[in-house]
Amino acid sequence: MNKKELAEKLAKNCDLSKAKAQEVIAELFDTKPRHGIIATELDAGREVQILGFGNFGTKRRAARSGRNPATGATITIAAKKYPFFKAGKGLKDRVSD
Repeated sequence: MNKKELAEKLAKNCDLSKAKAQEVIAELFDTKPRHGIIATELDAGREVQILGFGNFGTKRRAARSGRNPATGATITIAAKKYPFFKAGKGLKDRVSD
C-alpha cells in the first residue's frame, strides 16, 4: 500500500474527501524540513508513542572503524543518528495470528 491508497482508504472509512485525507497523511508522515508531525518530533529528540501500535524514536550509532573491501585499508565510519520503529503489543498480536 502506498500513500495514495492509504488516503483513499482513510477517505472512505472516515467520510472525508480524498484531498483532505491526503492532507492528513502528509501532515503526519511528510519528511520535508519543518513538515510532518512524526519527523518534527524525532528531529527534536522526542519519541512518538501510539498506544497499541508502536513507538517511533531515534538511536545513536557510535563511530567505529571498518575496512574498505576493495583495498583492505582501515577507515573510520562516522557516528550517526537514525530513526527506528518498535511495534507495540497490539500490532504484534494482530500480525502474529
